[in-house]
Amino acid sequence: MKNSQNNIDENIVISFNNQKLIPDLFGQFDKNLRRIEYLLNVNLHGRGKNVSISGEKIHLAKNVLNDLYEQLKKGFDIGFEEVDASIRMNSEKNNYTEKTAVDIPIIRTEKKIVRARTHTQKKYINALNASELTFGVGPAGTGKTYLPVAHAVEMLEKEEVSKIILSRPAVEAGEKLGFLPGDLKDKVDPYLRPLYDALEDVLSFKKIEKYMEIGVIEIAPLAFMRGRTLSNAYIILDEAQNTSKMQMKMFLTRLGFNSRMVITGDITQIDLPNNITSGLSEALKVTHFIKDKVCQIYFDDQDVVRHPLVQKIVKAYEKAEKSINVPR
Repeated sequence: MKNSQNNIDENIVISFNNQKLIPDLFGQFDKNLRRIEYLLNVNLHGRGKNVSISGEKIHLAKNVLNDLYEQLKKGFDIGFEEVDASIRMNSEKNNYTEKTAVDIPIIRTEKKIVRARTHTQKKYINALNASELTFGVGPAGTGKTYLPVAHAVEMLEKEEVSKIILSRPAVEAGEKLGFLPGDLKDKVDPYLRPLYDALEDVLSFKKIEKYMEIGVIEIAPLAFMRGRTLSNAYIILDEAQNTSKMQMKMFLTRLGFNSRMVITGDITQIDLPNNITSGLSEALKVTHFIKDKVCQIYFDDQDVVRHPLVQKIVKAYEKAEKSINVPR
């Protein structure tokens, strides 16, 4: 890859050696270029192997194009999600000059390759690889639950663990569902649906069905964890902000040998009665000074990787809560 820069910073021309990758880099009808133009307020003109860049954030646009090109060389597909992620990752470097492509950690599963889309996600995946107890705390849409589910599947397929255990507290989000019909599975499934969704995205339905039937994947409400020792397992507790202090202590002490545990939640979305302290808030304080094999990762609105409007909604709520200034 060769980069040439004119004397005036307002215009840069970059060249790509492999012309076969250009159609995928530009996207159908140049949609990827148009996306970069829209988000960075630049003008991009592609011709053959060359792209001319002018406008406001030309160095950032150059880094993004180089980054996407490197991803294509590694065999990854490129679409709007990858464009947005590259812009986000390169923006956070705060240095738009002559940087190589962002080193993005990946999680490989049978169904797909999952990549970090923000720098916090990058730290999170690295923590999942290195720590035996990891906390992922932040707003909706940051991947705090999805990434450990994908990582658990990867470790299961590598036979580094023999079981995946996914759990949530059975607490309604501000509404009473009443008595649910059916057997125990039917009653708890509505609370655990987000975990099923994450599983189905990284593992075939046939495998999920088989693993659940033989107990390799277990999805259960938090109350079912009492009295157990969970060894050689990957254990994930989702929506942990809705645990009590006693429930959280109980869950944390289930950790057995050759296991790893991930606790996820959003301390701004607590659905417990006002007189009950969140077990997640307490656990973060208690484990803060335990450095050996314990890691706490905090996400914010900049890490939201869903629809761009979700990030704006999260930011708006945070701003409103700060202006009200009422402690939880």
